[in-house]
This record gives sequence, structure tokens and C-alpha cells, in this order.
Amino acid sequence: MNLNKDNKAVILHVYGRVQGVGFRFYTQRKANELNIKGYVQNSPDGSVYIEAEGEEHFIDQFILWCEGGPSWARVSNVARQFIPPRDYTDFKIR
Repeated sequence: MNLNKDNKAVILHVYGRVQGVGFRFYTQRKANELNIKGYVQNSPDGSVYIEAEGEEHFIDQFILWCEGGPSWARVSNVARQFIPPRDYTDFKIR
């Protein structure tokens, strides 16, 4: 049960040169810094798929970070869809 009513959850589809550049590793590292829970995985179309939840101001920072990604990535677009929190307990690479 979600005890923090300030929590916000989002699905992100990150497009561009985002596979093979450490995007998932650095996404997990940033999520852990911001106490974001959820997961990141590569998608068959070459994008990266993220489900993330946490306190609203941290989610906003996380989305901003994903719009740039790690230095080797070239993000061209980030599609976002806000969803109800799913009460993840950690942030995993899938």
C-alpha cells in the first residue's frame, strides 16, 4: 500500500542512441541517488523503457536526467505517461 501520498509514478520511453551506451546502468545509479523505485529495460525497437516512482520532486529531477542520459547517449525524445504508483521496493535493470 502506498503510504506516501506525494509519490508520483511515470512510464518513460527514451528514444535515440540509448542502447549499448550504459543507459540502463546509469539510470539505475541516478534512480538510487534520488530514491526512485521501479525498473529499466531495453525495448526491441532500440528505445529504453522505464517505470519509475518516488516523491514528486525527485521524479521531476529523474525525468530531466533521462532527457539527457549519460554522456555517451544521444536522447532524441522522451515520451512520458503518468500512472498510479505500483509500490516497487527497489530499482532494477531488467
